Amino acid sequence: MNTSTLPDIHCGVRRASEPELPLVSEGIQRYVWEGAFGAMLIEVRDGAAFVNGERVEPISETVSRLTETGEER
Repeated sequence: MNTSTLPDIHCGVRRASEPELPLVSEGIQRYVWEGAFGAMLIEVRDGAAFVNGERVEPISETVSRLTETGEER
């Protein structure tokens, strides 16, 4: 793969006793988000978003699926 490495982005508080782990992988952008319910890993791989390893469905796919099945709000 010939893509450049993207920068690490850390959000939230990190305890001094915790080691700094690299988030860099070629072609994958990662964020660690510290929220009210704990830490979560957000990744962007090949243009798709993943949260804690599970793919996040884009809204366009959700709308298409709902339109095809006749589901509406």
